[in-house]
Amino acid sequence: MRLSEARRDLYRRLAREQGYKSRAAFKLIEADERYDIIRPGYKVIDFGAAPGGWTQVAAELAGPGGLVVALDISTIRLKEKNVVTLKLDVHDPSVVEKIGKAIGGKADVILSDLAPSVTGVWELDQTKQIDLTLRVLDLAASLLKEDGAVFCKLFEAERSQEVRDEFKRRFRSVRVVKPAASRNASSELYYYCEGLKPAAPQQG
Repeated sequence: MRLSEARRDLYRRLAREQGYKSRAAFKLIEADERYDIIRPGYKVIDFGAAPGGWTQVAAELAGPGGLVVALDISTIRLKEKNVVTLKLDVHDPSVVEKIGKAIGGKADVILSDLAPSVTGVWELDQTKQIDLTLRVLDLAASLLKEDGAVFCKLFEAERSQEVRDEFKRRFRSVRVVKPAASRNASSELYYYCEGLKPAAPQQG
């Protein structure tokens, strides 16, 4: 067994033992230990939440005084009392209205582990994932508090620099994370973007 496969099996086993829906939970746990992303009382939006591993971690970190709104095109079944789930596509025209109503204001943190349905054509899959990440950034402009943060996945591809430039344009601090729970061979990286800048005034 390769080291990467052994590591993947380790995190799957740990997820089962600790009651998490997926091994992806440990990616967020590691990032939060490093950057203190989610604090007690925070309001959090989790895009691409199914099956719910990140949502479970976010709910634990936000605590009973916090709230997590978890969104996915697939059904999410969780028991946490401080979680609201929405079966919704990020491109739905009503997404801002429905999330805003569910969260009751604006979020402190947005999480995104969004990935497209895999076609097997890597260039196409990478492009679709990058487009999803850009969509999250656009939604953040309406859903995230000023000085709020985004923690999101990005596939490294030809257009990755375009997305990194957007991170830097919109946030005061941008850090790259490669969690131990990610496969070494994977092209996915995670970015912690902190300090949403105020929107530029409209011209005209």
